[in-house]
Amino acid sequence: MDTAKKMPKSAHLLDDLESIRKLLGDDTLQPPLLTETVVSDEQIPLLFDQLEAQTQAEAEAAALKPTPEPPTPAQNRQDTLLHLDAELRAAAQLIMQDVIDDFAPHIETEIKRRLEARMERLLQQP
Repeated sequence: MDTAKKMPKSAHLLDDLESIRKLLGDDTLQPPLLTETVVSDEQIPLLFDQLEAQTQAEAEAAALKPTPEPPTPAQNRQDTLLHLDAELRAAAQLIMQDVIDDFAPHIETEIKRRLEARMERLLQQP
């Protein structure tokens, strides 16, 4: 079913392209064969040349970039404190999650018990 719909569109598109080619005056031009080479004044850059130029530019940029100074003892201490702070916070979160996991069933049971008691009181009222 879909192929029947596509065929008229593709034929119509081919006719449109053919009419555009005639309007442009390219009736007599034929595309080059795959065995022929296209001669052009412009040279298309090769990917290898582009990569080589990019690598060379990156090397020059790296050579111009100043080398970083080694961190001072104060910076090392600050980095260590930040790292320890992050580790302590992560450990605290794990402990809190363990506590929640341990007490969640007890809390759920207590909530259910209280709800049932409340429902009984509500149902017994006139």
